[in-house]
Amino acid sequence: MNWQAISFDWNQVRAFLATTEEGSFSGAARVLKTTQPTIGRQISALEEALGVTLVERSVRGLTLTESGRDLLDHVRAMGEAATLVSMVAEGKSREVTGEVTVTGTDLLSTEILPGVLMPLREKAPGIRVRILASSDMQNLTQREADIAIRHIRPEQPDLIARHLGDFRANLYAATSYLDRVGRPRTFRDVADCDFVGHADPERLMAPLHNMGIPVRVESFVMSSTSGTVAWELVKAGYGVSMQPEVLGEVEPGMEKVLPDFPSLEFPIWLVTHRELQTSRRIRIVFDVLARGLAIAVRTSIGARPDNS
Repeated sequence: MNWQAISFDWNQVRAFLATTEEGSFSGAARVLKTTQPTIGRQISALEEALGVTLVERSVRGLTLTESGRDLLDHVRAMGEAATLVSMVAEGKSREVTGEVTVTGTDLLSTEILPGVLMPLREKAPGIRVRILASSDMQNLTQREADIAIRHIRPEQPDLIARHLGDFRANLYAATSYLDRVGRPRTFRDVADCDFVGHADPERLMAPLHNMGIPVRVESFVMSSTSGTVAWELVKAGYGVSMQPEVLGEVEPGMEKVLPDFPSLEFPIWLVTHRELQTSRRIRIVFDVLARGLAIAVRTSIGARPDNS
């Protein structure tokens, strides 16, 4: 350990993390039970210790600098580690009990969450998780769920949201389908394929048109409001579909339709109530999800985490 390289204290780091999570000095002061000027002084001291500017202040609020964004991922890891240290020191983690409801899309709930949540059984076996497969943000505002995984940032001021990064998606089809109809060589060739769509297939048409694939409504021979059903239809060989690379690249019998087709990105937001600050069981599950999903984003093919 290079002790001389550590030129800041944890209170400064905690002030910076709380400010980025809450979006303001006043919000950070509220959750840390201190004053706004104290938060400002702690962040200034951290900037001076590190020799970089972390946040820019303007009439529109606070904005992270590039250095701030680079540092944020490490600071979050420190925050999660500090939480675990506190729990271990208090002997509380394994003693926490109760139910936590997590909601995510059916595809994510089926394909991603089982692996992400596995460490929870060792860390806090007394916590019972109920998974609600749904894309409805009302699950949180109506208190039907404690934690939501969503692709858009929520607007409600009483919710806490953390952007974990961006999954990447691409056009995939079953090898059996491509063997049957032939493999497209150009973007325009792809438009002649059959497509499998999700809840609203027409939403995919505009970005595909912009990329030079003039797909038509009639091209969507199968569709479903269920992402899991759509994924199974693609695997069964019904046609081409836009699917997450984290799934498509590892699924046996699946191929990327065009190797040089640019990926589309969709964000992953972890969202919960303000109760996160006071409920230990929600905090534990939130941290397990944040760590596991962030790893899934980073290890997916071509993923670029964005911590802004």
